[in-house]
Amino acid sequence: MGIGLQFQKGIRFHFVAEGSCWVLIEGSEPERLDQGDVVLLPHGTKHVIADDPESAVTDLALLGPRQISGTSYSLNTGGGGARSLIFCCTVDFEEPLADRLIGTMPAKLVLREGPNRARSLGMLLEVMAAEMAEESVGSATIMARLADAAISIIVRDWARDSDDHRRGWLAALRDRGLGPALLDIHTRPGENWSLARLARTAAMSRSTFAERFSHVLGVSPARYVLEFRMCEAKRLLLDPSLTIPAIAARLGYASEAAFSRAFKRTTGNPPGQLRRLRTASEVRREPRA
Repeated sequence: MGIGLQFQKGIRFHFVAEGSCWVLIEGSEPERLDQGDVVLLPHGTKHVIADDPESAVTDLALLGPRQISGTSYSLNTGGGGARSLIFCCTVDFEEPLADRLIGTMPAKLVLREGPNRARSLGMLLEVMAAEMAEESVGSATIMARLADAAISIIVRDWARDSDDHRRGWLAALRDRGLGPALLDIHTRPGENWSLARLARTAAMSRSTFAERFSHVLGVSPARYVLEFRMCEAKRLLLDPSLTIPAIAARLGYASEAAFSRAFKRTTGNPPGQLRRLRTASEVRREPRA
């Protein structure tokens, strides 16, 4: 049988603790996973987990997963074939820095059991498999934390080892001069990031820095700072405890009016309207299995 999983924002993670399965994504070849294998879907892509690529598919929500606790569920299903035990989760990183990195990743990453895999990842997966086998009180929480760590290791190692990025955000992050400047912008977006200040951080002249920044990232330093501030603003607007003036001050704007103008000019909507739309969307959203 096949289990259909709809698109979900975040990184989808599947670990085969026992047996085997197939992962099917529209537009790509079926991928067989065996015991110990992991697949990561960084963009939350709609997909199917099946015992065979030709199996009939039923949506996960229709199979009636059993709630274990909070957002943790268990599903026992199948047609009497060989047993497989698979841990699945979705992790959504809220930090804009993580979003930028994940956005550069491929649609699917497969990590096979074997000596080429990071030792730390293998250790985490061994503990996860043991927790799955025991099904003790608190196992679901422990497995979720282990999955967070495993995903972080996979993303970190991909960023370190990937060599397909001569331009773009990842290339800039690796650059000896641009990297520290980007890190400053991302960790302290509210400061006054003038071209001269960023160039000093990069140990370059202003003209060299501006030219290299635009060549690698495709936008000027000033535009990048603005876009990152607006990305951070969207995240902060999700927190109802933060007022719009407080968000404006945190992002380096002298007044709420100045922030609102910049936000509307960049996103097309004033910040208050975006907050109301998102709040209404959360109220209407149905529970997910």
